[in-house]
Amino acid sequence: MPRQLMTQFPLILIALASVTGCAYARVELSPCRNHYSPDAQIELGKQSTQQVYQQMPVLPDHSPTTQYIQQLGNKLAKYAPGYQWPYNFHVADVADINAFALPGGTIFVNLGTIQAAENEAQLAGVMAHELSHVVLQHSVCNEEKQQKVGLLAGLGELAAGIALGGTTGGIADQGIQDLTSLGFLKMSRGAEKQADLEGVGILYDAGYDPRGMVQFFAIIEAKYGEGGAQFLNDHPNPGNRLEYVDREIASLPPHNSYTTTSPDFDHIKQVVSGMHAYTASEISSGAWKKHGANQTAKEGAHNNGTQGKGSPDLSASTQWKDFSVHGFTLQIPQNWRVYRRQSEALAGPSGGIVRATDGSAGNVTDGMLTGVYHPEKDMQDSTALDALIHEITQNNPDIKPGAPREMVVHGVSAQTIECRNSSGSNGQSEHYWITAFRQKNGSLRYFAFVAPTEDFKTLRPTFHKILRSVTPDSSLN
Repeated sequence: MPRQLMTQFPLILIALASVTGCAYARVELSPCRNHYSPDAQIELGKQSTQQVYQQMPVLPDHSPTTQYIQQLGNKLAKYAPGYQWPYNFHVADVADINAFALPGGTIFVNLGTIQAAENEAQLAGVMAHELSHVVLQHSVCNEEKQQKVGLLAGLGELAAGIALGGTTGGIADQGIQDLTSLGFLKMSRGAEKQADLEGVGILYDAGYDPRGMVQFFAIIEAKYGEGGAQFLNDHPNPGNRLEYVDREIASLPPHNSYTTTSPDFDHIKQVVSGMHAYTASEISSGAWKKHGANQTAKEGAHNNGTQGKGSPDLSASTQWKDFSVHGFTLQIPQNWRVYRRQSEALAGPSGGIVRATDGSAGNVTDGMLTGVYHPEKDMQDSTALDALIHEITQNNPDIKPGAPREMVVHGVSAQTIECRNSSGSNGQSEHYWITAFRQKNGSLRYFAFVAPTEDFKTLRPTFHKILRSVTPDSSLN
């Protein structure tokens, strides 16, 4: 039965309600299919959490508001089915009504959400909904869909077009969606419907009135209109939300003692009513950083979350070092820095890589990056390279590819192409040189060399030497 019909005719677990003696239907949904292990999801969540801390204000763990959210979250997490993720909860000091779940169990609730909730059941509904996204692994499935190009998103301004799935614009316009590499936060309507239904079960089991979830959605729509709040942009209404949630609630045994609110909620509502939450424009301008960095932010966070960018060292190196990446060994200059992420990596001279203050790479402006591209099945090498270039250029019409050609490296055939980008990083013209090798599993291992046009001529001999040093292993055809 198609997954999209599950909410009308769901896979159900039939149980007997001991208090009534009648049978009832309980929705039972499976996580979306993906290739991430639990450990990989947890690691991705940790990396994403660091990005959040670098790019938006987060209340410290010792704040009363955060401690309340953690207590409420932990109470709900006890009833989250499936894999037992290491759930943890934080409060983003942001005025927009929103909440989001990262892979592996980290959940952020905006301060504006707490301020808008009228009772604890409504707030619990938002958090149960986010817990359900983790249970159903929606964010990693979204991430997998965005991995066609991988670290090619690090090519200067290409990050805006590829890593974020085509979104552009400032954080004031796009909110959390502009956090680099966190485009997986935007959910489909199908994922929203599943999270609603799973969330109803979590609320019910935890003793909360499950109608609180749709009540809160109604509050948002009444205040902002359909799609007017960031929450509704990231969590689009599947349509008939009230109808199918009510139908799910009606299938559950009547509950005589639903929790609607609590003294703790009433107290925290008084606390947050007098708190200032940062607006999108204040976050975009970095104004929040002037009042103190986040508890986990490291030195250098005042530079818009990046550091290490100066004039790149373009001098030719006399000393080289070995560098290994899945399926290949090559050499790079001794003074180049290397950043890795699973099968992807980038390397460049001092000043050639803009990196995040958590130590991870942001993008490369002078240097090399390598990753894996997965073309459609049975594509010929030249066609697969065309598809790769199309992925790069479709969101940036200023990139002009040259003619592809074949080359041989250590007896192995490769496809190579050079491109020019008239509007690269900081408005500079950039030059790209991309070479791709076919692997046995059909994917392409690519090596992309990038530099501003005025620097590329100086760096080309270094790039040639790197490419000629590439020694493929048995993973190639």
